Amino acid sequence: MQFKNLRAIREDRDLRQREIAQVLNVSQNTYSQYENGVIALTDQILLRLADFYNVSVDYLMDRTDNPLFSK
Repeated sequence: MQFKNLRAIREDRDLRQREIAQVLNVSQNTYSQYENGVIALTDQILLRLADFYNVSVDYLMDRTDNPLFSK
């Protein structure tokens, strides 16, 4: 499953896949596969991305269009 918000937030912040891959300590190819839904995001990677972008996991997984945390 491809996650449009994951790619969009990276592009909105003018970041390259290589830069995010470095943050996650994975290869650029691995990150590309996450973004394109070729391989599944692990819980750890998903949480690290949410923390990095300061958005909810639901937003990254396209479950909401609201990037803010809801309580």
